[in-house]
Amino acid sequence: MNKNYYAIIMAGGIGSRFWPISRTSHPKQFIDILGTGKTLIQNTYERFLKVCPKENIYVVTNENYTSLVKKQLPDMGDDQILTEPVMRNTAPCVAYGCFKIESLNPDAAIVVAPSDHLILDENAFISAIEKSLQTASAHDCLITLGIKPSRPDTGYGYIQYTDNALKNDFFKVKTFTEKPTLEIAKTFLQSGDFLWNAGIFIWSGKAIVKAFGQYLPDMNEIFADARAVYNTADEKKHIHNAYQQCTNISIDYGIMEKADNVYVLPSEFGWSDLGTWASIYDLADKDYVGNAVIPSEKVIMYDSSNCMVNVPGEKLVILQGLHDFIVVESNNSLLICPRDQEQNIKQVVADVKQKFGTKYI
Repeated sequence: MNKNYYAIIMAGGIGSRFWPISRTSHPKQFIDILGTGKTLIQNTYERFLKVCPKENIYVVTNENYTSLVKKQLPDMGDDQILTEPVMRNTAPCVAYGCFKIESLNPDAAIVVAPSDHLILDENAFISAIEKSLQTASAHDCLITLGIKPSRPDTGYGYIQYTDNALKNDFFKVKTFTEKPTLEIAKTFLQSGDFLWNAGIFIWSGKAIVKAFGQYLPDMNEIFADARAVYNTADEKKHIHNAYQQCTNISIDYGIMEKADNVYVLPSEFGWSDLGTWASIYDLADKDYVGNAVIPSEKVIMYDSSNCMVNVPGEKLVILQGLHDFIVVESNNSLLICPRDQEQNIKQVVADVKQKFGTKYI
């Protein structure tokens, strides 16, 4: 296993679209949301054990989730859990992890990935990551993985690429587009040169540090100034102070959309970002009338179809005459809403917070 290969798992989000199961105190990456016996972050960590040595895997998360990470990933050392005092989007957490690793090992090649994605074809995923790490080590480039789209989905970002290729596999990125309308998504699919943006990045430590210097100089200064304290007892205090100065900006917007050395590897490995209950429904086992019930021990359904049901295993639940609904209960809260209106859940969470405070959030 290559000692120069590193992985950074981003695990700081609160997963509000999965309320009431996902809570601020226990978000979705720490939940076995698919009923597989392992949480999403545990699955992500185990995948990267096949790519790099376990001491080379880092998790960046909110300070409040430190104990959850330690409990679910007991093999991780304290120095591998990088904590953020506040949420500042993905650019600062990428900078923190990459500057720390690059100061440890200037020859590092790094993969950065979210903690809460589903990968069905693990072998294909590992092959794509290893190929990308090799290319990133040999070339001054920033690589992202693009998923070949199977439908005009409006919930994903899109990457357009050109015929200009590196090693015949990695194509020069032309444009990034945030979540498009359905009509635009359809034209993207028809054109054949668009991929879904998986939010998985691969680069050398040198290349990403250089990119921060070019495109986010203020943030570059913050994390470059911390070189003297990385991997020392003063690191946490220094970084927590420095975070307050960081701009709230994504790595996509801050660097990937601006850099001229970005390449995409078209990939297929059974990927889903598990961003909504609809994505869970699509992946779950269903009965003959389309109901997905997790867990299903004590749920009885009459004249009901195409429902997504997730309730506590010990609770007896009877549903009658319900079609195309989401029914979720957890943490003393019950959500029942039409499947085609689940985009309102974020607003529901905001309303609950305003009316009842943070008790139910």
